[in-house]
Amino acid sequence: MAGNRGTTIKDALAKWSQETGEKPAEAKEVKLIFQIPPIDKMDASLSTLSSCEKLSLSSNCIEKIANLNGLKNLQILSLARNYIKNLNGLEAVSDTLKELWISYNLVEKLKGIQVLKKLKVLYMSNNSVKDWGEFEKLQGLPCLEELLFVGNPLEEKLSGDGTWRDKVVPLLGSLRKLDGVPVIKQEEEEPDD
Repeated sequence: MAGNRGTTIKDALAKWSQETGEKPAEAKEVKLIFQIPPIDKMDASLSTLSSCEKLSLSSNCIEKIANLNGLKNLQILSLARNYIKNLNGLEAVSDTLKELWISYNLVEKLKGIQVLKKLKVLYMSNNSVKDWGEFEKLQGLPCLEELLFVGNPLEEKLSGDGTWRDKVVPLLGSLRKLDGVPVIKQEEEEPDD
């Protein structure tokens, strides 16, 4: 195959290890941000990051979430500013992942998100979600406390109608912060006299 090839995870890890002096297998945090040329695949070399708790792969050209099997301790996954179209591939980290940062991608459908039963933080601004039916899949996240969803067609439409917060807050009962603004829970509605 001729043409330009992206940086492989293996090469990016070797460069990162050389720059930081850390061993990938022992590191708790690994940043492979804005590689030149950009990373375009989450390849099997990721499986070497067995101690990693925070993995940053933002500002690359990744299209698919894949090869997270060996990341048994992963709690924060940053994939912002890539070309990711869907959320398949997260099953491997469903028992540990607490934060998913996936803003500025091309995600339209939320199928696959419901496997993340421990997810507390979802930064998903500036994607392509436009259907309320897709958004309702977030109900499957019992621990979700913080959601950033501005810049999605659905949010823009409902914010324009003035109904965004009124629809989202009751739907996601565990939510404490929506789009950077704290959620104030009414203990009970005041009865009318």
